[in-house]
Amino acid sequence: MSDSLFAQNHSDHSSSLIGAEQIFGLLEMPFLAIALVFSFLTATKLKGGKFGSGMTLLAWGFVVMALGHLHMQIAHIFNYNIFKNIFGNTMGNYIWFIALILTWGLSALGFYKIYKASKI
Repeated sequence: MSDSLFAQNHSDHSSSLIGAEQIFGLLEMPFLAIALVFSFLTATKLKGGKFGSGMTLLAWGFVVMALGHLHMQIAHIFNYNIFKNIFGNTMGNYIWFIALILTWGLSALGFYKIYKASKI
C-alpha cells in the first residue's frame, strides 16, 4: 500500500508546475553558456601552446558538461530522458556514464596541462 502511495505522490509531483528546483536548474544554464564562451575565448587568445591546449581541453570538457546539464533539465522538467529514449535503457545509461567520464577526463587533463605549464 505504501508503494502505491509513493507512486501517486511521485506522479503528482512530476505533473505539477515548474517548482523552485527546476527554476534554479534553468538559471544555471546562462552561466554555463557564459563559461563556455569565455573558456573558448581564453583558449583562442592563448594561441595554443601549453596553457592554450590545457584551456582548450577544459573548454571541450565544459561543452560535454553543458550538454549533460541540458539533458538533466529536460529530464527533470519534461520527464523525457533523451539518451534512454534514443538509445534504449541500457545503452542510454552507458552513454550517460561515458559523458561523465569524458567531462571529468577532459577537465582533469586540461587542468593538468595548465599545472605543468605553470611550473616552468
